[in-house]
Amino acid sequence: MPTSSVSPYRYALGGMIGMAAGMGIGRFIYTPLLPGMMEELGQSASDAGLIASANFLGYLVGAVLAAGGWAQGRERPLMLVGVGGTAVLAALMALTDNLFAFMAIRFLAGMASAFMLVFLATIVFGHLAQAGRTDLQALHFGGVGAGIAVSAIASGAMVLWHAPWQAGWISAAVLSALSFVAVLLLVPDGPLAAAEAGREPPLPKSPALRRMILSYGLFGFGYVVTATFLVAIVRAGEGGRLFESVVWLVTGLSIIASTWFWNAAASRLGATTAYAVGMLVEAAGVIASVAIGGYAGPLIAAVLLGGTFVAVTAIGLQIARRLADASPRKALAMMTAAFGVGQILGPIVAGYLADMTGSYAWPSAVAALVLVACAFLAWDAGRRTGVR
Repeated sequence: MPTSSVSPYRYALGGMIGMAAGMGIGRFIYTPLLPGMMEELGQSASDAGLIASANFLGYLVGAVLAAGGWAQGRERPLMLVGVGGTAVLAALMALTDNLFAFMAIRFLAGMASAFMLVFLATIVFGHLAQAGRTDLQALHFGGVGAGIAVSAIASGAMVLWHAPWQAGWISAAVLSALSFVAVLLLVPDGPLAAAEAGREPPLPKSPALRRMILSYGLFGFGYVVTATFLVAIVRAGEGGRLFESVVWLVTGLSIIASTWFWNAAASRLGATTAYAVGMLVEAAGVIASVAIGGYAGPLIAAVLLGGTFVAVTAIGLQIARRLADASPRKALAMMTAAFGVGQILGPIVAGYLADMTGSYAWPSAVAALVLVACAFLAWDAGRRTGVR
């Protein structure tokens, strides 16, 4: 196994910045920009759901492509394509007001996010493992929260400046372009395993791995309803434009803190148990977003959603790597693909249910039930196989 002379902190920081651009900004800036787009362009919740689902379909396609053997040895350039593509595609969102153009652009942005996540995680996790610093994975995944926090500040500035929705996408493009330069400099090498001969073997036929893949797919459905519509829920409750940005900022800051908390929980409880508990906590947040009125409900939802979904995503990927340690990239890609299927269905179902009922209550209730099912599947996988 070749070794790396580069500091593991450098890889973790590069991973954090890449995740901030590709996920925190590239994917999730749509949430704070969504209410303004709906109002200024006359979009319905169904339209918004279709745009979100197009992004998640691209994410699924990108994850499936990333699992192919063709990517062996090309991980770093493909990761950079993902980060750079995020910047270009965000800029393109500001140049149109057509629903189908939005869907096409967000589809490609989803592919860019998947490439970034799978290939960057493969590179960073390998170097951190070789250095004995897997604890720094928390810094890597904390980038999602940092990106969301930055996007919340940008959306708040737009409110103060009375800027149109296009300004949000332009700011996302600029921030992503700066992140591309940082990742280019901080992540100088590909994965350590790329220097070895041969390709990864097929995934093992493990009942625990199958349960985790299914749970992860349902998790994609359960979390994405609130993650997509949380700011729209706040606007429907007439909480105020700046409060929308505050809620999204709290979500991002909760993510940053959560990665360390849930890593510690996984060490004490075991990964599958921590994953299951995280799902139940997140389900409570989903219900709080619509069941508790005023300012309290959205803030509780922001803390519980932000405090779980990224950290639990990371724990799920760690479990998959443990169950398929000879094929880490394929395991990451398959988990990401399953997650993508859930994300595609979630906004579509939620958007149509919201339009039919005139409320986000029913979509949120369905999402919470799905998250409870995710928790049971993970608990069952750990109970039957002893996976921790």
